[in-house]
Amino acid sequence: MKAYDGMYIDGAWRPAAGPDVIEVVNPADEQVIATVPAGTVEDVDAAVRAARAALPAWAATPPAERAARLAALRDVLVARQDEIAGTVTAELGSPPKLSQTVHAGVPIAVTGSYAELAATYAFEEKVGNSTVLHEPVGVVGAITPWNYPLHQIVAKTAPALAAGCTVVVKPAEDTPLVARLFAEAVHESGIPAGVFNLVTGLGPVAGQALVEHPGVDLVSFTGSTAVGRRIGAIATGMVKKVALELGGKSANVILPGADLARAVNVGVANVMSNSGQTCSAWTRMLVHQDRYDEAVELAAAAAAKYGDRIGPLVNAAQRERVRGYIEKGVAEGARLVAGGPDSPHEKGYHVSPTVFADVTPQMTIAQEEIFGPVLSILRYADEEDALRIANGTVYGLAGAVWAGDEAEAVAFARRMETGQVDINGGRFNPLAPFGGHKQSGVGRELGAHGLTEYLQTKSLQF
Repeated sequence: MKAYDGMYIDGAWRPAAGPDVIEVVNPADEQVIATVPAGTVEDVDAAVRAARAALPAWAATPPAERAARLAALRDVLVARQDEIAGTVTAELGSPPKLSQTVHAGVPIAVTGSYAELAATYAFEEKVGNSTVLHEPVGVVGAITPWNYPLHQIVAKTAPALAAGCTVVVKPAEDTPLVARLFAEAVHESGIPAGVFNLVTGLGPVAGQALVEHPGVDLVSFTGSTAVGRRIGAIATGMVKKVALELGGKSANVILPGADLARAVNVGVANVMSNSGQTCSAWTRMLVHQDRYDEAVELAAAAAAKYGDRIGPLVNAAQRERVRGYIEKGVAEGARLVAGGPDSPHEKGYHVSPTVFADVTPQMTIAQEEIFGPVLSILRYADEEDALRIANGTVYGLAGAVWAGDEAEAVAFARRMETGQVDINGGRFNPLAPFGGHKQSGVGRELGAHGLTEYLQTKSLQF
């Protein structure tokens, strides 16, 4: 076990203000692998002050120079990709291949995309007799989750730095080690002191202090809708800009005429990826009643193949939460066709890949975000019924539509109340805006739309 010390503030590792530490547990074997300092209000204040002091110079840095620093950061992340992947596997329990390709690979791609965007974005534009300036909003307080620990840091930090903002990150307490590694990469890349700062700590202490700090101009949060509501209320009450990427209960709609086997197999893989700990996972599969039984059989067979291929959930509390939802599904009358609440392993916070059939739209497992490897399959009578079910939750983050005719799938997707829809297995695009409708959030991440979240406008009239 390694005991890490210090917070990354103003370009250096500085001793924490308090003596408390957070234990980092490997969820695969339940062993403590490290400790990190538990940040205090004093630590957050020091980080915000450093960010404010660094803001004028970084905001005035030409975009091309900011782009160069982001490109250097991308290069450092590439050089340390294996270390990043190993760290995520240790603290999240992610299988090594997923850690390498997704947890390490996607942040590298996103960082590179903002290096390019910072060099080409029109920070000034002419509108009639006015020059409109797009300027950095200021100091960003970023609070990130554990499910994609590096990606979520990069998805906030890279556009903020490209915009000319300075940043204080409070990472999730379950996965702080890759956040520290990222701070080392920032330092190595030559990004000036104070532009990026890191404070590890608990949400009710360090996180709340960051949200409430008067020196923070924008709060960007990814996590549960319940916590997002509280953060939004505090931030807007202080007239701060807020960006919230929250929960989801996304629908995977398989229309008649679609390649059923492919749609079901890809849909199951989507839900099982990262052990179901993905806010945009397609956890509701909607199938026409004429092919429903066939789809259920295909899904159960597909899920059975993931028993030894997915990792554990992040901690014991999350495991018990997911087990509780599985038991709730059985109690409310859903039919368990794969998996169940029992763990397939003696150690670790594992839950079996689980599939429910005969799920109705009103059931708890069809309405609430489970955040585990649990798929609910619902039947529909016609397209209007499918649309009603797909739009019938408080969430609207992502989704998928499958059809034999692409135009038919697009027409259906246009009517879905959600922020992102994959058509017939469309690939992930790091330049496309990501974010939700309804209670899935406010604002967008990734690409040019993600950059605009960290900008404010000023107009000069001539």
